[in-house]
Amino acid sequence: MKKITIGYWICTVLTVVLMGVGAIPDLLSVPDAVTLFAHLGYPAYLLPFLGVAKILGIVAILVPGFPRIKEWAYAGLVFDLTGAAYSSLAVGDPAIGLVFFLIGFLVIFGSYVLYHKRLRAASLR
Repeated sequence: MKKITIGYWICTVLTVVLMGVGAIPDLLSVPDAVTLFAHLGYPAYLLPFLGVAKILGIVAILVPGFPRIKEWAYAGLVFDLTGAAYSSLAVGDPAIGLVFFLIGFLVIFGSYVLYHKRLRAASLR
């Protein structure tokens, strides 16, 4: 159980950092984020919405309890990352950039799987 908990928190903290680093500039509509969004073909008014959604997802993952909300939060973060990866490819950005998206997917997936392993282990006690 201890290894699962440590692995869960490592993946979860990395997920929070990964999504938080992206959420803050979105929320504040930082010029670099606006430029990137314009490059991807999206309107700037969508940035603060995505920033708030990412922060709410982070909070939902970190707050204990509320398992259904956690499921939706994990799904939302994966949808966000999937949309970003697809948009990046659609505008012709180099495919090598997908490595960063893959890392993000692995970290979120690790957090999600280990979250469920922790739940199972706790229910067996």
